[in-house]
Amino acid sequence: MKYGFKDEFLRAIHDRSKVSGLTHDFYRHPARYSPAFARTAIKMFTNPGELILDPFMGGGTTLVEAQSLGRKSIGSDINELSIFVSKVKTTSLSKNDASDLSAWTATLAEKLNLRQPANLQTTWEKNGYLRNIDGKQTWPIRKILALAIAELNALKTKRQRNFARCVLLKTGQWALDSRKTIPSAEEFREQLIFYFKKMISGAILLKESAKESKPCWLSKSSINPVCLSLAAANLETFFSKNGIEAPKLILTSPPYPGVHVLYHRWQIQGRRESPAPYWIAGTFNGNGETYYTLGNREQNGLVDYFNNLRSSFSALAKISNKKTTVVQLVAFSDPEWQLPKYLEEMRVCGFRELKYPSLANAEDQRIWRNVPNRKWHAHSKGRLRSSREVVLFHRLKYNF
Repeated sequence: MKYGFKDEFLRAIHDRSKVSGLTHDFYRHPARYSPAFARTAIKMFTNPGELILDPFMGGGTTLVEAQSLGRKSIGSDINELSIFVSKVKTTSLSKNDASDLSAWTATLAEKLNLRQPANLQTTWEKNGYLRNIDGKQTWPIRKILALAIAELNALKTKRQRNFARCVLLKTGQWALDSRKTIPSAEEFREQLIFYFKKMISGAILLKESAKESKPCWLSKSSINPVCLSLAAANLETFFSKNGIEAPKLILTSPPYPGVHVLYHRWQIQGRRESPAPYWIAGTFNGNGETYYTLGNREQNGLVDYFNNLRSSFSALAKISNKKTTVVQLVAFSDPEWQLPKYLEEMRVCGFRELKYPSLANAEDQRIWRNVPNRKWHAHSKGRLRSSREVVLFHRLKYNF
């Protein structure tokens, strides 16, 4: 660890500012951590050109910061929505892309007329992806989204179409997710155009930042993040098959034990869940909660969660070496027993915990942070037990 970043790291851990900058606010992923935290951890534990891995990449915060700092990075997740968002957030836009998207956007508003017929695509509707967004207040938003999706074919490349889908996703989330009052069709159209301009600027800024940070001896493509549709437990096979070096840093926030998080749904006007994000992103998925959280949060002893955690970190241990540092941000529904169990599983997998007393703010010599107004879903907000997170540091106990 580079101790010159001590004060910066502590400030970053306790950062309470709104997630923003570069492409970070392209989509509001639950349980995401501060870009400032990711950025400082990367600077503390790696040098330009070194490899960073996020095996539970979520919204891609680690990958965006790695890219902007001239590091190589790999992220993996089993949620296709996370993979879609992370890919868009880390895909560079050329000047032609920006020009084509701006031109497409300029004519879009007039085509999003509620009087126009909209094709909702029966496959998506039949499989329930449009559930709970067809009410009296929400149907205009659904129709505008359908009209906009129908216009995507006017864009020249898949890269441009995916970017546009992400803007629609961002605007749809703004309009529908956990909102008491649904905006009007006109307000939605205005916000859509605003997000297009803002997100194009963010993508260009990320490209420029990556260009400035990239070491001269690295090729341009080498710092383009790799986003994998892969469980953490399967990364050992991927690394071995492709001859990939051990990561210098594993920076991640795994699913929290016993905590209910809607990784795959929006909540519409209360507790009515909708997998509409997958329809907008064009990714068929939408599995149940336990699929994304390593196990049922109500299971006695969280047996499945900890078994899956062990499988994941056993694989991560086998692709690490003595120079690999694991930095995790974790919260617990019941830390009194879950934290010791979590640490025991890490030991079983071959990792030893590192403590930095000069950074610690608690008697257990760890760094804890409070998350203000933590909100996992529409009816749960504020001082939850999982509103308190801990930063854990690990390295291998021995070499594999």
